Amino acid sequence: MKPYQRMLRQYGITQSMSRKGNCLDNAKIEGFFGILKREMFYGSEFHYHNFNQFKRALINYINWYNKERIKLALKMSPIEYRLKCYNKSSVVN
Repeated sequence: MKPYQRMLRQYGITQSMSRKGNCLDNAKIEGFFGILKREMFYGSEFHYHNFNQFKRALINYINWYNKERIKLALKMSPIEYRLKCYNKSSVVN
């Protein structure tokens, strides 16, 4: 959408999809947003009475997602996985 692209340029934001409009590079974040909506939002849309309540809930969800939620494929939380990978790479270096 041209108006959207103009607004991005106006604020110095680089668009993350290709010129053709393919969004394959956004697959990871799109997957995360799908999980976020399913786990945090759907069924609770009317639970948030104002933006600040929603913002607090979103921050809490992201912290929980990164620090405590076990990703089945990894069998650990994203933070645990990153720390494990970081520790392995620092031993090699």
